[in-house]
Formats: sequence, structure tokens, C-alpha cells
Amino acid sequence: MKEMNVAVIGLGWMGKVHLRNYSQMSKVNVVGVMDLDSSVLEEVGMTYDVPLFTKLDALLDQKPDAVSVCVPTVHHHVTAMAVIERGIPLLVEKPLAASAAEGREIVEAAKARSVPLMVGHIERFNPAVERVKSLLEEENHVISIIFERVGPYPPRIQDVGVVRDLASHDIDLACFLTGSRYKRISAFTSKNIGSHEDTVILSGEMESGVLVQINCNWVTPYKSRQIRVATQSRYIESNLITQQVKEYSKFESYQASYSVREWPVVFREPVREELTRFLAAVRDGAPMPITGEEGLYVIETIERVDSCACGVASA
Repeated sequence: MKEMNVAVIGLGWMGKVHLRNYSQMSKVNVVGVMDLDSSVLEEVGMTYDVPLFTKLDALLDQKPDAVSVCVPTVHHHVTAMAVIERGIPLLVEKPLAASAAEGREIVEAAKARSVPLMVGHIERFNPAVERVKSLLEEENHVISIIFERVGPYPPRIQDVGVVRDLASHDIDLACFLTGSRYKRISAFTSKNIGSHEDTVILSGEMESGVLVQINCNWVTPYKSRQIRVATQSRYIESNLITQQVKEYSKFESYQASYSVREWPVVFREPVREELTRFLAAVRDGAPMPITGEEGLYVIETIERVDSCACGVASA
């Protein structure tokens, strides 16, 4: 198998996760990392034996086979366009861009230059999500899906609110799990701590008829990531942190009675699976696991949420 030369742009929390995973993968060589903060580079340099850069062009001059773009969302557009101009395959962390207009330019530029582009909607690679997806493929009638993604306020997130940072995961997962897009969507948001909204309750109906509710906030004292699915014959609960899935199935003769099955946990770090599949697609010339168009649709949906959201500021 050919050795892949990779680079990481942006060394915030997620960029460091990408770097750690790349450094631990066989047949993968990190030819450079880039950040504007020299103190961050110094910290990384003490842990990893990789070339350090403060200029994007200097990093791209190393001619990596693939790049992870992990800069703040507001810088996705300019960074991705520079990478695409060099013809280098790239994975852009979600959301694809700060706006649908910028996301569309990224997608169109990648397509025009035949540059492989993947969007990092990481939860698709969570084993619990994959288990739920496989169970729903056996189901003829999915009624509703409820997502809960809550936790304390993260000081590291300064450029976007909870809709783009947290709810974007579940906006995408609703499409992934149902194989459908949004027919209708509405939302209520509130701003209580920082300069962006920190709470959203989103309701929607998919084109397939499945009802969706998404509850995300940064005001809960503990971290919770849950998916609950109601179908005509089953009820499925999944914990995306512990990667546990529990399935309740109805007895045919007793509509109010259920059998319970706890699926075995096969713990796997989603980022490792995401990057492995990204590099495999680049190496083999295969379709990206998550396309730029899919990432763009999430931003377009977020902008639909922005246009219909009723914001209520706290006193």
C-alpha cells in the first residue's frame, strides 16, 4: 500500500485530534502542520516530530497527497480555496463553510478542478450511528427521530453558535439515517452566555414523512449525545458517547409488550475511521464518504433555520 503524505491546517482541538490520528496510522507520513499561533506550534512540536509552518503556502509547497482543514469556520472558505487551487484533495471539518454561498464556491471549485473534497461530519462514523442506520434499513415505517446534544459552554468555540457547531451534526444525521431531506423545518433559539445563540430546539419533517426533533445547548452541566428512534414495530435508543444501542421490539400478540436487546459495544474512535476512509478514497480514486454537496446541503438547511428561528434573549 502506498504511503500517504498528509498535512493538517489549523491546530485547535480538532486539528490536534487529526494530527494525533494521522501520526498513529501506518503508511501515513505527516509532512507538515500549520497554525498562525507560534505558541501552539511550539506545543505541538514538543509532542510530534513534524515540520511546523505559520504560512499556508509554505505548507502546501510540501505537496501533500491530502490535507485536513481544521481552521475556525469563518476561515474555511479562504483556506479550502487555496488548497483546491493547488489541486490537493482535502477534508474540511464541518460545517463546510460559514455560509451557503461560500460553501457553494468551494464545491464548485473542487468540481471544476476535479479535486476530491470531503466534509467532516464525524458522527456518521460513530459505531452507534452505524448500528442505528443498519437497524433502520430493515424498518419499513420510521415514525420519528429525537436527537439530544447538550453540554457545558465551550470557551474554545468563539466564531459560531450552537446551531452551526452542535446542531449541524444532527441536521446531517437526520438526512443520513432517513435517506431523505427536509420538507419542513422550524426552530427556536436563545442567547444566554456568549455572543451567539447557545440553545436551539429544532423541529422538522423529512420528505419521507419522518418527524425530527433536535435539542442542542451549551447550558447543561453534563455532556449528553443521544438518538431515540420510534418505528411502527421498534424503539431504538443510542448513546453516542458510550456507543451503546438498545432495541425494544414489540411482541406481535401484545402491542404494549416489548422484548429488549442490547447490542454489543464495538468501541471505535470516529475520527480514526473518518480519516482512514478519507485517505482510502483519495488513494483509490473512489467517491468521498461524505461529499461536498452533502456538506453544502447542511449549511443550506442551517440558513433555512436562521430565517425561521425565533430568537429570545435572556434578561
